[in-house]
Amino acid sequence: MRNKCDFLMDKIAGYYYDLPMKLATAAALFPTPLSLEQAAAFTPQQVLMAVQGWQLAEQKLAAFQEQLDALKHQLEWFKRQTFGQKSEKRIPEAPANQLSLGETMEMEAAATPATAPTRLVPAHQRKVLRSAEDKAEAVPFFDENRVPVETIEVPNPEIAGLTPEQYTVIGSKETYRLAQQPGSYVVIKYVRPVIKRLDTQTISCPPAPVGVLEGSRADVSFAAGMVVEKFLYHLPLYRLHQRLQDMGFTLSRVWLTQLMQRIVSLLEPIYNAQFDSIRASRVKAMDETPIKAGLQGPGKMKQGYFWPVYGELDEICFPYCESRRAEHVDQLLGLTAPPGAVLITDGYAAYSRYEKKTEGLTHAQCWAHTRREFFGSQDADPQRAAVALEMIGNIYAVEAEIRDRGLKGAKKQDVRLTKAKPLVEEFFTWVADTAADTGLLPSNPMSKALAYAHKRRAGLEVFLSDADVPIDTNHLERGLRVIPMGRKAWLFCWTELGAKQVGIVQSLLTTCRLHDINPYDYLVDVLQRVGQHPSSRVAELTPRLWKEHFAANPLRSDLYNISN
Repeated sequence: MRNKCDFLMDKIAGYYYDLPMKLATAAALFPTPLSLEQAAAFTPQQVLMAVQGWQLAEQKLAAFQEQLDALKHQLEWFKRQTFGQKSEKRIPEAPANQLSLGETMEMEAAATPATAPTRLVPAHQRKVLRSAEDKAEAVPFFDENRVPVETIEVPNPEIAGLTPEQYTVIGSKETYRLAQQPGSYVVIKYVRPVIKRLDTQTISCPPAPVGVLEGSRADVSFAAGMVVEKFLYHLPLYRLHQRLQDMGFTLSRVWLTQLMQRIVSLLEPIYNAQFDSIRASRVKAMDETPIKAGLQGPGKMKQGYFWPVYGELDEICFPYCESRRAEHVDQLLGLTAPPGAVLITDGYAAYSRYEKKTEGLTHAQCWAHTRREFFGSQDADPQRAAVALEMIGNIYAVEAEIRDRGLKGAKKQDVRLTKAKPLVEEFFTWVADTAADTGLLPSNPMSKALAYAHKRRAGLEVFLSDADVPIDTNHLERGLRVIPMGRKAWLFCWTELGAKQVGIVQSLLTTCRLHDINPYDYLVDVLQRVGQHPSSRVAELTPRLWKEHFAANPLRSDLYNISN
């Protein structure tokens, strides 16, 4: 990032350095001032050449200035990404007539008389309050049904040397402390007796309990825990392998990789069932996010993409494709849409082309991405950007009111039509009037923001007429955050198959979070159930339906039965 900043600064300095020379050259084509005799000596052809030269110089100067402004904007963006605040949160300035806290305190101090009247109060004794630390230690901060608790009895020194007949225990007090052991892994040892019947002289031994992975040394609890640690807490397998070795386990990293692949193969049918449910949704949101997957050459990875899709039943899937080509939208969603289908996305042109191919589909646009364009133009045109952000903020205030009041359906749409629609119309009227300003160059970030909003007006107004359509894709972006967070930990996928498997697992884990399901409990149950569940009812194992059918009484590991 810093190298790019330095490059842009050098380039801008180069334009500033060459500018005087170019201006001098342009001025030499048409020297001023001229006397009447000199002007009369010019032939019409010489005057025309001088005028054309001056016009050409002006055009070049305007082009240089336009390019210079664009480079400045890029430089400010790089600086903000490297050193500045990346949040797009807008904090409105306080009204000019509103006093600050310090000014209010100064006024109160000034209003207090110098010699305040006093009065005597009777003396009394006040009980010593417990410290905040003592209070915190006595309050449970965990779920006693899920967290193992080791109890330590603290002896009372006051009863040292006394017999039980000399005191009475009238109660007890508890203090809780969060502790940690060097390792939390446990080895389950199954002891199977070999017996010989005396009457028949036959020898028998009970079989070992069947594991979720045939012939594997991994219990279902370890398999589920490994998936959660890698994909939910972004712990790469090599770090997990190091931790296992430090705890006394002799295991190979290859075994962990193969184990993960076998687990994902069990979960893939559930992922497919969930993706079918999302495709059937009337209102869907879609986006794309990059991922390095597969070798393109020595020391170079291929650029692939996840295409997260969010359904109306709070389900999300992360299908992987090798590129960002528009054809992948057709492949993932199909060209047949449910009645009244709506797809809400950002401004990527691939989605607009998909709308034209799919009959009966309405393409809605994201207001957050529109706002982002004006947010990025603040450095180039702060006044107009402030007006745009204020208008969009008023539209979002209506959505906040709807959420606070818990409105749904027709009531939600009525509020949007009565309060939000006039604000939207006012915004686009301002966009059209501002875009007509001839003082804005096409390369100006404000011009680009205005063009972005004007071109997508129809899609940005869809939410006004359909209560089920969200105003933006922020719910999808919150869900896909696991992908960029994971990239910071494991950087890339070694193969494209690995990227596909990442998408399968993250789809189920993220959906568990959306439905307030403990991912570990879900995986422990589903990994045991998937092998015996009818394939025609595999949709029941998706997190949304699993919560309805099995969450009340999930399958557990043998380790859970031992500890309880």
